[in-house]
Amino acid sequence: MDIRNYILNYVASQPKLAPFVIQALIQVIAKITKLGWFEVQKDQFVFREVIADVKKFLQGTVEHCIIGAIILSELTQEMNLIDYSRPSAKHRKIATSFCDTSLKDILVLACSLLKEVLAKPLNLQDQCQQNLVMQVLKLVLNCLNFDFIGSSADESADDLCTVQIPTTWRTIFLEPETLDLFFNLYHSLPPLLSQLALSCLVQFASTRRSLFNSPERAKYLGNLIKGVKRILENPQGLSDPGNYHEFCRFLARLKTNYQLGELVTVKEYPEVIRLIANFTIASLQHWEFAPNSVHYLLTLWQRMVASVPFVRSTEPHLLDTYAPEITKTFITSRLESVAIVVRDHLDDPLDDTATVFQQLEQLCTVSRCEYEKTCALLVQLFDQNAQNYQKLLHSASGITVDITIQEGRLAWLVYLVGTVVGGRLTYTSTDEHDAMDGELSCRVFQLISLMDTRLPRCSNEKIEFAVLWFLDQFRKTYVGDQLQRTSKVYARMSEVLGITDDSHVLETFMTKIVTNLKYWGRCEPVISRTLQFLNDLSVGYILLKKLVKIDAVKFMLKNHTSEHFPFLGISESYSLSASRCRTTFYTALTRLLMVDLGEDEDEFENFMLPLTVAFETVLQIFNNNFKQEDVKRMLIGLARDLRGIAFALNTKTSYTMLFDWIYPTYLPILQNAVERWYGEPACTTPILKLMAELMQNRSQRLNFDVSSPNGILLFREVSKMVCTYGNQILSLGSLSKDQIYPMKLKGISICYSALKSALCGNYVSFGIFKLYGDNHFDNVLQAFVKMLLSVSHSDLLQYRKLSQAYYPLLECLTQDHMNFIINLEPPVLMYVLTSVSQGLTTFDTVVSSSCCTSLDYIVTYLFKHIAKEGKKPLRCREATQAGQRLFHFMQQNPDVLQQMMSVLMNTIVFEDCRNQWSVSRPLLGLILLNEKYFSELRASLINSQPLPKQEILAQCFRNLMEGVEQNLSIKNRDRFTQNLSVFRRDVAEALRSDGHTEQCSLDMMN
Repeated sequence: MDIRNYILNYVASQPKLAPFVIQALIQVIAKITKLGWFEVQKDQFVFREVIADVKKFLQGTVEHCIIGAIILSELTQEMNLIDYSRPSAKHRKIATSFCDTSLKDILVLACSLLKEVLAKPLNLQDQCQQNLVMQVLKLVLNCLNFDFIGSSADESADDLCTVQIPTTWRTIFLEPETLDLFFNLYHSLPPLLSQLALSCLVQFASTRRSLFNSPERAKYLGNLIKGVKRILENPQGLSDPGNYHEFCRFLARLKTNYQLGELVTVKEYPEVIRLIANFTIASLQHWEFAPNSVHYLLTLWQRMVASVPFVRSTEPHLLDTYAPEITKTFITSRLESVAIVVRDHLDDPLDDTATVFQQLEQLCTVSRCEYEKTCALLVQLFDQNAQNYQKLLHSASGITVDITIQEGRLAWLVYLVGTVVGGRLTYTSTDEHDAMDGELSCRVFQLISLMDTRLPRCSNEKIEFAVLWFLDQFRKTYVGDQLQRTSKVYARMSEVLGITDDSHVLETFMTKIVTNLKYWGRCEPVISRTLQFLNDLSVGYILLKKLVKIDAVKFMLKNHTSEHFPFLGISESYSLSASRCRTTFYTALTRLLMVDLGEDEDEFENFMLPLTVAFETVLQIFNNNFKQEDVKRMLIGLARDLRGIAFALNTKTSYTMLFDWIYPTYLPILQNAVERWYGEPACTTPILKLMAELMQNRSQRLNFDVSSPNGILLFREVSKMVCTYGNQILSLGSLSKDQIYPMKLKGISICYSALKSALCGNYVSFGIFKLYGDNHFDNVLQAFVKMLLSVSHSDLLQYRKLSQAYYPLLECLTQDHMNFIINLEPPVLMYVLTSVSQGLTTFDTVVSSSCCTSLDYIVTYLFKHIAKEGKKPLRCREATQAGQRLFHFMQQNPDVLQQMMSVLMNTIVFEDCRNQWSVSRPLLGLILLNEKYFSELRASLINSQPLPKQEILAQCFRNLMEGVEQNLSIKNRDRFTQNLSVFRRDVAEALRSDGHTEQCSLDMMN
């Protein structure tokens, strides 16, 4: 309190300090106020008198007013800011209390300040006055951005956001003067400030619908629409990019929160929709200006058009008038932009495919409104541009720039045709519309034929991307199980192209795929998208049955070599990482092979022949000192190919064929490669990922026959590889922060993932290794420990892939191999338990649930050992000795389990516990093993609360253990889990009510 008062007095006496100094001091005030929000002195919440303190600043000079506004703004922001190092329930309690007691008053105060500013003549040249208005507008924005219900909404999804304004604020929002104030501010202030006024209006437009009854909502919407009309009638301010962007967001929010049926009943709707349409058309025509803002305008029109079938109002919505104009402008503006981009060497919008795809997906709904107009326009433009393109190609004096421009326009047209065809799924469609889709699709298929005949001499990457987009949209819309064979889309296509049904379309698809793979081998983006398209085609069983009958597919299955598909080659012009798409290729190819494979081993051998040849080549030159780089590239490609094949083999018969092919001939080559190039992740990662895939017992494919040793042989191979990699990778020594993950931790995480799959796959009896003196199992466990000890606890949790591989692996070890865990050296065991303790607090539910399960197995083992301590039959001596070792370790380190009990209790009482069942399982064992410490925790929590609450909490704890016995039977655990659910709810209710103390979670954590 003294620190806060001292800082307040200091900034009051020194108002002209440097801005960054004032900002830092005010942040301290805000943090202290938040931490002391529930502090009481003489029955008063001393830190809550903040508004009274700030009002003293507001009565002083302009500099003092600015400081007062910054204090309130910073405090509001701090109250809304989640500190992940503290319990989330504590943050919500403080934030909710602040919202209930102070936030409304702060908003009213800020609005009154803005009214005073508007009431006086504005001197926009005065920097101090500008700064004051800016700080007050920021304060209002922080109030409206407050997380009122604890949803922590993702800011990136702001177009879906609804502001959950408290009901107590209704009076502020029902006053028309409130909205008028911010619209007037927008028109009165310079762009830097008017942008903030618009940001506030965006939040006002997003106010939850349930704040008003129907008449109030209509009146409120009417005021918003009047404001929109006024802005559009005086559009000078929209020339500023900041204002323009916020206004586009404002328009999008209108449709997010209000239904089209409500909008059309507003008196000014016809005029406003006309103005918005004109504004959108002008925005689309100036495509180079604020391209990110167009997203919000297209969102508005997309949602408006999508709502048309659900409008019950008799008022005209006029979208059938304006939506085709929007579509037409988008199409023509994009075509016109091509010549400017090419001639002026500007950034091409087509290169930003993510934005293009996003805009096209929004346009597809708008384009289906009055589809006849859109289709006629596209047909006319396509024919015109295609004819011009053919003339240029046949012209002896064809200028390269003109050809480039024409190809850019064709690329846009193909994208647009794909978009409108894909729009069939988003809008009510008729047979006539399907026939129009056929007209448009004919032209694209003809263009595909024309472009493919010019390969490899001439090619255009942008047209290829557009074609692949079109083919994918056509596939989703007209190829598949759900489509009726009588679709009118094929009527025109059968006349022009001879394509009568989806089987013929699939032939065209596969011909295009083979052509791309043949001629675009040096262009990874085209190859990657082509293979993704092939992969999507190969997922459905009915499509697979049709695909395998196609000649192009038969050709691929018999000729998947670099001779026919250059991207499978090992040329030095390709980077080592460029061959990643080979996995996708072989996954799709193997799915096609599996359709008719059955048990035909000869067919499988023929399919694997190119890989056999490649492995034999590697085998011959591996030990020579020449062509090492070629060998490395071949092995990387082979590992990726085999991983794709292994991923698609989901039956025991087919997987066994692969295992018999690869073992024992070729796996040693991969072992050798890992040993030789362990320091090159580009080489080791694909090989380790292959081994991890081979260990996956997906669809029980690894459940070999009872007479087969294949499961054990496979585990021995993965054991050798993990041991080899683990021992070698540790020799790299210390690595820099930016190198440690790619060079070391990524490989370790893959090894852990492979080991986890092996331990949980249920296809190896691990007891047989010790029985026959085979040390492969012990070796791999020791390698696991060595790799683990080379990783810091912070890295273990910081890198998500590593933590999601390690903790499930530890869960498997504690479930089935407790003897290994309890025989670890004390420092290693301490490391493991510490990692579990830290993992319990993480927000990743996969990690925290695995930690809870691992801890439960350890606690259960210890509890059973103590329960059996008095009964020591001779046959159990070895197990008793192992349990005694764990018992002595826990006796020497009692704080380990106590700390974990504190963490779990803290999670249950104070946190937003998303895996309550998992937390409850180890907690019972911890309580039964540490009843004294549990009593101390209980007393600590109860005594930290005011007297009226202490008896309530004491009763909660008594109810928690009611009916719970001193054992860990399933029935007893279930009873405790039920009690814990009730306990958590009752304690939350007790702590939520008004009280005079802060939560004691930090005491519990200590």
